[in-house]
Amino acid sequence: MPGLVSVKTPPDVPTPQISIPEIRPEQSTPTTPLPRPKPPSPSPSSRSKVPSPSPTQTRSGNKKPPPDVSDASLDNPDLGPFLLKLARDTIASGEGPTKALDYAIRASKSFERCAAAEAEPSLDYAMSLHVLAAIYCSLGKFDEAVPVLEQAISVPDAARGADHALAKFSGYMQLGDTYSMLGQVDRSIGCYEEGLKIQIEALGDTDPRVGETCRYLAEAHVQAMQFDKAEELCKRTLEIHRAHSEPASLEEAADRRLMALICEAKGDYEAALEHLVLASMAMIANGQDNEVAAIDVSIGNIYLSLCRFDEAVFSYQKALTVFKSSKGDNHPSVASVFVRLADLYQKTGKLRESKSYCENALRIYAKPVPGTTTEEIAGGLTEISAIYESVDEPEEALKLLQKAMKLLEDKPGQQNTIAGIEARMGVMFYMVGRYEEARNSFESAVTKLRSSGEKKSAFFGVVLNQMGLACVQLFKIDEAAELFEEARVILEQECGPCHQDTLGLYSNLAATYDAMGRVEDAIEILEYVLKLREEKLGIANPDFEDEKNRLAELLKEAGRARNRKAKSLENLIDPNSRRTKKEVTKRWPGLGFRI
Repeated sequence: MPGLVSVKTPPDVPTPQISIPEIRPEQSTPTTPLPRPKPPSPSPSSRSKVPSPSPTQTRSGNKKPPPDVSDASLDNPDLGPFLLKLARDTIASGEGPTKALDYAIRASKSFERCAAAEAEPSLDYAMSLHVLAAIYCSLGKFDEAVPVLEQAISVPDAARGADHALAKFSGYMQLGDTYSMLGQVDRSIGCYEEGLKIQIEALGDTDPRVGETCRYLAEAHVQAMQFDKAEELCKRTLEIHRAHSEPASLEEAADRRLMALICEAKGDYEAALEHLVLASMAMIANGQDNEVAAIDVSIGNIYLSLCRFDEAVFSYQKALTVFKSSKGDNHPSVASVFVRLADLYQKTGKLRESKSYCENALRIYAKPVPGTTTEEIAGGLTEISAIYESVDEPEEALKLLQKAMKLLEDKPGQQNTIAGIEARMGVMFYMVGRYEEARNSFESAVTKLRSSGEKKSAFFGVVLNQMGLACVQLFKIDEAAELFEEARVILEQECGPCHQDTLGLYSNLAATYDAMGRVEDAIEILEYVLKLREEKLGIANPDFEDEKNRLAELLKEAGRARNRKAKSLENLIDPNSRRTKKEVTKRWPGLGFRI
């Protein structure tokens, strides 16, 4: 029975070359676990076999000219395989994908005609569409690849056996990868889920290859910040691999690293630490020194979150020693450890040491060694910018974020990452009083998040809130109110009414309603917030008295004539105009942006 598997792209591999899919009876399981989930490759998830025509050569050794490939000859059943072979040879010879694309299009048309004549589902036709989609993806034409893959999925009939199930599974996984490169995470996950259903029907729910696909899907859920679903799938993967693999296997180590990432994201640091220690032991048993060092960095991150700073330093230094000896002093892995140490020393108040490690990392990123990806550099610059932001150097942080965004501009599958950077830039612009630029950055981030299907995430709600605040500073009150209202629906759904981000939003919305003269709406919101604090959160929070006083003032004014003059917006958002911006941020939690 052919194996139904999903192929993962290791994080240190450059953009894959085009390859014609081939069906293989078995496919090996990746042995190197991913420390962080990466956007899936647009290349096919599984491979389909292409029949090769017999070589045709003249006695002098020269190849005969290719046969007529006009539309009239596409009914020839030998033409499709020949054209697909030409596409493969064109790619292998380095002539470029454009010519190969023409061959692949003609091959798929030929297979389609032959399949129509036979009135039977054709796996050759489905396979040719997979190849065509892969070439489109290599050219960056992901939108054109989507309808091709949708057609490829509709061709096989999974009820006809394992070969058809493999083709359908492969199509769903490749389509999911393509949606991922377009930044449409929700659609991507939907395709992976359909592929998983087909795989389970064909192989059963305990097959090791099902475990690989479960982990693949779990990583996609992590990217979408859907950690509960990711945890459920990862547990299932771990159970499958423990049943079919030796104790302390590489597969189990990979599962535990992903589980640690999920637990860390959910704030369960002790559980994350336990998974990482077990993963490290498995890697040591298998002689994977570099992977052990990578896990040491993750362990250091957990210790840092637990404020166990000495243990964090020890873990980071262990990893640094291994990376320097195995990869060299200027490898990005070394720079990443420098960044972690810089963050640690910043949090412990050792700013000189923190800045020194930042500068060391920046020197490495400025002259990257061959094989360093732009994503690695952009990620490092973004982390360093956060450190500069925390030590009140917003201008330097802005420069680093701008460099990071420039590196990712032309990279497929990075829309959400760029949106996150733009949101951070909006915060920096807001901090230095450049409100128009802040609004523009937030607007660009919101547009990207909407188009990628992230318009229901908590992060999207927070970005809307921040954009609303920038609009308030520009006195665009109606626009601010619309943004706050949209953010309210999202944050209530994703975080709940008692979450700090949601409470900050309520405060911003109440102030905006008051500025618009909608006093009753403002009173309703503040009464709701005070009720939440009194019944569920307690009244010890300093914001409680602030909100209580504001409500009392509004209730007093509500008894006046309805045509009262609205307060100035500046006084509504900042009742004491002599306060500094930093003090206002402390007074209103929603003014502080938290990622």
